[in-house]
Amino acid sequence: MTETLHWLATGFAHALTWTHLAWAFAGVTLGTAVGVLPGIGPALTVAVLLPVTFSLEPTSAFIMFGGIYYGAMYGGSTTSILINSPGETASIMTAIDGHMMAKQGRASAALGTAAIGSFIAGTIATLALTFFAPVLASVALRFGPAEYFGLAIISFTTVSVLMGRSLARGLLSLFLGLALGLVGIDQLTGAARFSFGMPQLLDGIDVMVLVIGLFAVGETLFRAWEHGREPADEVVELRTVTFMARDDWRRSWRPWLRGTAIGFPLGVLPCGGSVIPTFVSYMVEKRLSARPEEFGKGAIEGVAGPEAANNASAAGVLVPLLTLGLPSSATAAVLLTAFQQYGLQPGPLLFSTQPLLVWTLIASLYIGNVMLLVLNLPLAPLWARVMLVPRSLLFAFILVLASVGAYSLNRSMLDLVLLFVVGGVGCAMRIHDVPLVPAVLGLIMGPMAEQQFRRAVAISGGDLTVFATRPITAGLLLVALAILVAPAVWQTLTRPADTGANPAR
Repeated sequence: MTETLHWLATGFAHALTWTHLAWAFAGVTLGTAVGVLPGIGPALTVAVLLPVTFSLEPTSAFIMFGGIYYGAMYGGSTTSILINSPGETASIMTAIDGHMMAKQGRASAALGTAAIGSFIAGTIATLALTFFAPVLASVALRFGPAEYFGLAIISFTTVSVLMGRSLARGLLSLFLGLALGLVGIDQLTGAARFSFGMPQLLDGIDVMVLVIGLFAVGETLFRAWEHGREPADEVVELRTVTFMARDDWRRSWRPWLRGTAIGFPLGVLPCGGSVIPTFVSYMVEKRLSARPEEFGKGAIEGVAGPEAANNASAAGVLVPLLTLGLPSSATAAVLLTAFQQYGLQPGPLLFSTQPLLVWTLIASLYIGNVMLLVLNLPLAPLWARVMLVPRSLLFAFILVLASVGAYSLNRSMLDLVLLFVVGGVGCAMRIHDVPLVPAVLGLIMGPMAEQQFRRAVAISGGDLTVFATRPITAGLLLVALAILVAPAVWQTLTRPADTGANPAR
């Protein structure tokens, strides 16, 4: 505890400099401004803005990443409330009652409870991150290659099962990502894999090209495929921004706390980030409400709870990312890519090898949270005007920004070609409802899982039973197997029994 407080104070001392405060402010402003645009979620926001940070030194870059991450998580609520356009699935629950409140002229109350709830949940969850992450990191130091392989398998199975409508689609996405992550020279044997005789591919495909292609270019092409014929939603004019009536405060404070309690622990688990916590929070609030009939018609609890859960899970997602190197959401996967761009590998050793960077990042999350509250309450009308940008111009801008960012990585025309090829694949995945998160997870973690598997086998002298004889590894693999087969078993058990009786003619 004392050591944690010491490093947190050191992180604040480093973060509270004019330079780092400026980067934090730039991060929350850019994250909110881009995240507030229709159809753009946190993962796409972070992916699009990553090239902006390439010229920064690591500490400034990650302070800006933290601001972009929290800003993008909040930005989706403004879009959902004002024009009923969730930027990602985690914002769907906010849109249900938030947009109904906006149509009733109560947009200011909806935006107010979203902003204040996000601040409260983000602060409490960041406190939990501060004290929980070092403990998990110290435990993770005892893990060997076999245990890390088991963790990777759990991450693969949970995301594949939960982040899609079918197991087959989730596994298809996962194996696509694994294949892309293995392009290049095998570090152990020196053999070329999936390079198709092209020397440029021997070093592998730059992960940033693949991530930007799947998210930014894929989303843009998908919007073009939809022909851009969606009717423009009317942006509600805001009369007041920060005003919440006394009854609104009374009905919101409990959902804020409950949403935080639901969002943080579920965000820590490798189960898809903030999607499940928001759904659980909404259902809990509806069940506990004295006026459940108002849900779906403009209940403020239906905005307060899910928004708190959403932002609490954002901090929770950082726990496995920083301590284990495991991304449990698409946004965390993009952030993992950012770490790797600077030659850093998140995991238990990060706290001992780069303590100043880690604790400055955590301190900047507190600062960014305050900045978001100060920024978003008075500037909500400005975000509403930003959303008047025509969709065609918006996505054309994203396409140009993605192309410039991809080309600037290696000054390679092949990267641009790959960017649009991967973007086409991402578009096809959206069309056929194939989830993107398993692909990103397989792409980034596949090489790590392969490396840990080989290390474990080498240490055991080629004995594959090492994965069954080590208790933690065996337990992790059994959990992964249970997650994989549980949906099929549940469907079998709950399927109506066939009596075999013929219907009457």
